Amino acid sequence: MPFIRRLVIVGVGLIGASFGLAMRRAGAVERIVGVGRTRANLETARKVGAIDEIQEDLNVAVRGAELVMLAPPVGQTPRVLAHLEPVLERGTVVSDAGSTKESVIAAARTFFARHLPNFVPGHPVAGAESSGAAAASESLFQGRNVILTPLPENDAAALGLVTAAWESCGARVFRMDAAEHDHVLGMISHLPHALGFAFMELITRDPSRERLLELAGTGFRDFTRIAGSSPEMWRDICLANREPLLAALDAFGDTVDEMRAALETQDGAALARLFAQASAARRQWGERGGDDRDGPGQ
Repeated sequence: MPFIRRLVIVGVGLIGASFGLAMRRAGAVERIVGVGRTRANLETARKVGAIDEIQEDLNVAVRGAELVMLAPPVGQTPRVLAHLEPVLERGTVVSDAGSTKESVIAAARTFFARHLPNFVPGHPVAGAESSGAAAASESLFQGRNVILTPLPENDAAALGLVTAAWESCGARVFRMDAAEHDHVLGMISHLPHALGFAFMELITRDPSRERLLELAGTGFRDFTRIAGSSPEMWRDICLANREPLLAALDAFGDTVDEMRAALETQDGAALARLFAQASAARRQWGERGGDDRDGPGQ
């Protein structure tokens, strides 16, 4: 039986539309309302079954909603929370799918303070290179990790509802401190995406770029795959998680400097040690099931 009668998804892109599809497949919801910036994308979301209804007025959309899922680019979350604050009914639970959590929580404390007991920050660590409702999949969260960073003020029932919703989508739900989340995701998601974008930019600036792309193979494809992700989304993520990402870039730079020094001095032993340590760590991760979770996260 559905445990949510009215679900509102704000931002019906890849994540929002996939959430709608997964909730529908699970039989967890009766009616799904979509709110977004682009009418064409909303129509696509309705066509693929991610939503039942398009509502342009957020005030109208959230009336009678039991759960509101915020899935716009993370930079828009403060504006959405400020809009929702005066119109949201007391019993409505709100969660988000943003890739950064401290910035979202700060926005909630500034613009959404009256509703903090029912605001449960979250982050599904899942994604794809393509964006928009057309790329949505009902199985996107199947077996994937969803991290919740509950607030001290959270009502137990609100936390339980959000947890049950994600578990209905087939996800594994974890709870984590927001600062730890942003550090961890800065290292394992935000830094790799930033490096993927930077590397592709390096290729486009090379005088031989056409020949480089003509001869590129599977290694190039695998390394640059996530550089095909939404620039707007990743701009917002990088800015929202600025300090952890800067720290990750500094740490990566130290490793690159170590490699450069080994090359400059022709220190093959040092280079071999660095490569061997990295190779062993990658194999161990794969043996623990890491390869089964392969795919671009957010």
